[in-house]
Amino acid sequence: MTGSPVVLGIESSCDETGAGLVRDGVLLGQAVASSMDEHAHYGGVVPEIAARAHVHAMAPVVREALDRAGLTLADVGAVAVTAGPGLAGALQVGVAAAKGYAFSLGVPLYGVHHLAGHVAAATLDGGPLPDPCVVLIVSGGHTSLLLVRDLARDPIVHLGDTLDDAAGECFDKVARILGLPYPGGPAIDRAAREGDPTAVRLPRPLTGPHDDPYAFSFSGLKTAAARWVEAQREPRVPDAAAALQEAIADVLTRKAVRACLDHGIGTLVVVGGVAANSRVRALAEQRCAAAGIALRVPPLRLCTDNGAMVAAVGDLLVRAGAEPAPADLSVDPSAPLEFAALTPSARSGG
Repeated sequence: MTGSPVVLGIESSCDETGAGLVRDGVLLGQAVASSMDEHAHYGGVVPEIAARAHVHAMAPVVREALDRAGLTLADVGAVAVTAGPGLAGALQVGVAAAKGYAFSLGVPLYGVHHLAGHVAAATLDGGPLPDPCVVLIVSGGHTSLLLVRDLARDPIVHLGDTLDDAAGECFDKVARILGLPYPGGPAIDRAAREGDPTAVRLPRPLTGPHDDPYAFSFSGLKTAAARWVEAQREPRVPDAAAALQEAIADVLTRKAVRACLDHGIGTLVVVGGVAANSRVRALAEQRCAAAGIALRVPPLRLCTDNGAMVAAVGDLLVRAGAEPAPADLSVDPSAPLEFAALTPSARSGG
């Protein structure tokens, strides 16, 4: 094959085993296997179960992605893999597999930051991101407002992060209190369709005139929802779900639009698992339209963890001429988001 190489991306940071193939910004094929059903019995992800599931799913998922793209391993010209953050054992499975593929094929290997993958997912549907843009990342473990320029070359600037619980974590914890299944985000979204978001008064954390305009905090919101449930003899679950969803969507979109306006930036990108939430998407669309801001949100299949987003970062790195990862690429389960490329090594303690 001529031109830019096909990049195989591998994602294994939590409970999804993902593989994707990207070339010149175009998604050629992808596949995802999830161990979610196994974790649901425990009300959350069990690291050892996740790691074992990745071992069993990795090769079949890569084969399925190749089949969907109409390619073979011989067509792969580079491999990208999530090196962090995430569950240590799960990350190690992905990195070991990526090293094996890269070594056997004789192609370069690139370590990728998981959250940069979520940002890059938005390029697979609408093309390159504007330089600069504001990115709102919302997932089970992360809630951040970022200023992004050239994702492959420039440092990523944090405008604000969550001080405690992430938005997705708040969804999961309140869903458990309401007796809804894990994962909590989709369960809350479904229940909220039958509820009244004004029926329960819940706070909007850190939205006062003297609060940090770009920081997030969802621990108090979780506690407020729990106290409301405890005070009810028979709490109406759809109302509580709708009220919680509205509070989270309100805070997220209010701060994100303000960041765009304050910095004179015309595009907001919303990514991560919580970007699949129907109210977050709808309210972001409404507020961006009112403020004259362009909104970019990946399609639902690219919001949750997947290999396509990792391949997208790898593709950007390859085309930017970035150095491949060292042979002793390791994992960093708590890696801060500074650059899209993440290449911890065994020598540095990863």
